[in-house]
Amino acid sequence: MSDLFDQKMEKEMAREAPLADRIRPLELEGFLGQDEIVGQGKVLRQAIENDELFSMILWGPPGSGKTTLARIIARLTKSKFVQISAVAAGVAELRKVVKEAQDLRKYQSQRTILFVDEIHRWNKAQQDSFLPYVENGTIVLIGATTENPSFEVISPLLSRSRVYVLKRLDPEHIGRILKKALQDKKVGLGKYKVKIGKTALDLIIKGSNGDARTALNAIEIAVKSTRSDKQGFRHIQKQTIEDALQHKSLLYDKGGEEHYNVISAFIKSMRGSNPDGAIYWLARMIEAGEDPRFIARRMVILASEDIGNADPMALLVANAAAHAVEYVGFPEAQLNLAQAVIYLALAPKSNASYKALMEAKADVKKTLNTSVPLHLRNAVTDLMKDIGYGQDYKYSHDYTPEEGKQEYLPEELKGRKYYNKK
Repeated sequence: MSDLFDQKMEKEMAREAPLADRIRPLELEGFLGQDEIVGQGKVLRQAIENDELFSMILWGPPGSGKTTLARIIARLTKSKFVQISAVAAGVAELRKVVKEAQDLRKYQSQRTILFVDEIHRWNKAQQDSFLPYVENGTIVLIGATTENPSFEVISPLLSRSRVYVLKRLDPEHIGRILKKALQDKKVGLGKYKVKIGKTALDLIIKGSNGDARTALNAIEIAVKSTRSDKQGFRHIQKQTIEDALQHKSLLYDKGGEEHYNVISAFIKSMRGSNPDGAIYWLARMIEAGEDPRFIARRMVILASEDIGNADPMALLVANAAAHAVEYVGFPEAQLNLAQAVIYLALAPKSNASYKALMEAKADVKKTLNTSVPLHLRNAVTDLMKDIGYGQDYKYSHDYTPEEGKQEYLPEELKGRKYYNKK
């Protein structure tokens, strides 16, 4: 009896599921935008069609189809599909999955695909815990992540898996997905008799930023919040789409790869003397909620690394902006950051100080045991004076620059030049 109730509940949940879940394609032919990994003749597609699966990590932005692809793989290979979220699941749940997978393989010769959504949220110990079962084939792991697996997935697991990179969907694919959703009367929005103009549709496509889930959620909200006219049609207006999209977050994870991508673009824009690019990436970080102190610290570093003595004021300006962040606070201090960003971007550039330091450090590693020349040592005791400490040192204030010339480097590095002013 409980099975009948469970089945009824599952059917009801499927009907009430978000459009993005209901409209998922069931075959590879309907899976759009990722031909580079599952197109005709590709290794992954052949492995699926030949039922020769292997563990893999699907890395891609939100809404690019990671979960959908995992479900298609499970369906086409007739494997048992188990989905867990790394946010909620722990080691205990994993052990239960493994035990069931072992029994299924032993008694029914059926393989289990374990799909771990947001696998990057599991720590090293949690990832280590299911490594043996991936190695012995008890489970076929499909991990999904929006973060660079090189940083977030342990090396032993990476070496036993293939990494497939899913790209953001282009406007054409988002448009086709929306068209299907609007026409499908069974699991889509076809029963609502929707009328939507090109301007409103283009707004969804552009606003989704290549995220199919965002696009589908927006069109579903817009359709369901619009009343039908007397003829039963729902006319979707541009304002309704804007309201439906207003809660979409920027693609930015302060602990993940996009965090480093954006700060890299920010730094390179200032280094390249492009104030427009620099101010855009600053605004992007501010809107995403980046820690302003982190932004300010990077500006202070850039002031010395990329500007240096070509404009010594740059370091003072960057420090002043960092102080303003602490003293004034946000949101007002964003104006101070913006002023400093423009100054740093327009300032003359020189990395002479940076290069001098790097070259000197390289020589230090080769000469760690080199003695300090005797004439540069302080003779703080009579014994030190007797053995030559400080002997022949020229006190610079007592000589002209020409007369006071002496060697300041170890004998092995005599004549070495590190600083070359541009």
